[in-house]
Amino acid sequence: MEFTIGGQLEVRLVRADVGKRVSVRRVVDAPGEGAKFTDTVGVLTSWDDEVLSVTTRTGESIRIAESTLVAGKVVPPAPARRRGPAASFEELALATARAWQPVESEPLGDWRLRAAGGFTRRANSVLPLGDPGLPLGEALGHVRHWYGERGLPAYIQTATGAEGTQERLCADLEEHGWRREVTAEVRIAALAPVGDLDADVSAVRTARETDDLWLSRYQRSTTPGPDVLKVLGSGPSVWFASVPGDDPAGVPAAIGRCVVDGRWAGFMAVEVGPEYRRRGLATAVMTALARTALDEGASAAWLQVEADNEGARALYDGMGFATHHRYHHFRYAQR
Repeated sequence: MEFTIGGQLEVRLVRADVGKRVSVRRVVDAPGEGAKFTDTVGVLTSWDDEVLSVTTRTGESIRIAESTLVAGKVVPPAPARRRGPAASFEELALATARAWQPVESEPLGDWRLRAAGGFTRRANSVLPLGDPGLPLGEALGHVRHWYGERGLPAYIQTATGAEGTQERLCADLEEHGWRREVTAEVRIAALAPVGDLDADVSAVRTARETDDLWLSRYQRSTTPGPDVLKVLGSGPSVWFASVPGDDPAGVPAAIGRCVVDGRWAGFMAVEVGPEYRRRGLATAVMTALARTALDEGASAAWLQVEADNEGARALYDGMGFATHHRYHHFRYAQR
């Protein structure tokens, strides 16, 4: 379909453009004088029965009636990042997976099913890189059964917003009854500037293993068991950091975790007790871990932050971290 409206705006899209990144404008109020329009940029994931579906970088799939279109075209892939290390989506997806490994794992074609007794969605979700080796409906049925056998909800981790990400899979999951629950940003930066931050690291202690005191600050481990410890201890080269507090029981004021993997240093579990915030402790933890990673030969940094965590996002903005892509956890919703 290609036509001109009013001799100015054009819809230059055809069904063969499904799978490409597009920009579309549509009417959201009655057409005519005073009409309101909205623009959407994302991957055209389907075009059926006179309805287009565009999946945005946030993972949201927007359905657009063909009759409301006033302009549309294919646009280039998302522009290359202007700062920080170069990285492909697959490279980062594999690095982040190696830094947070499940207790149990099983392949499904090129997909990887992961479980760790329910400790975090990342360790209890499918990493769908490539082809599952089955028609999608059958693969999803196998996923539901596999997690059901373990008494766990079925989650699939997808990504959007970069070249090679999984917008079409996001849309297909929605069509099969899966719903997006959580969205997070994967951010990257050069490592040296993090290590060069003007932070007082004199009180930061680093260790190869965690302990009960570190875990007492970690908000996700209210009942730490073997699965928690296995996940936290997984990765090529794992470091834990803590800053002592004034709690009589010895609970740290701040903690953090870093996994060094070749050129990458991944930062996780950076937490500061509410009573210790605004003292620069998160920056101190990050700086100390970055210096340790630099000593091991790393040069690039990554971290993950949930999209609604405004405080952490502002902190990482100041450290030079920029969003590379977003990832989402889709959960099967019984119809």
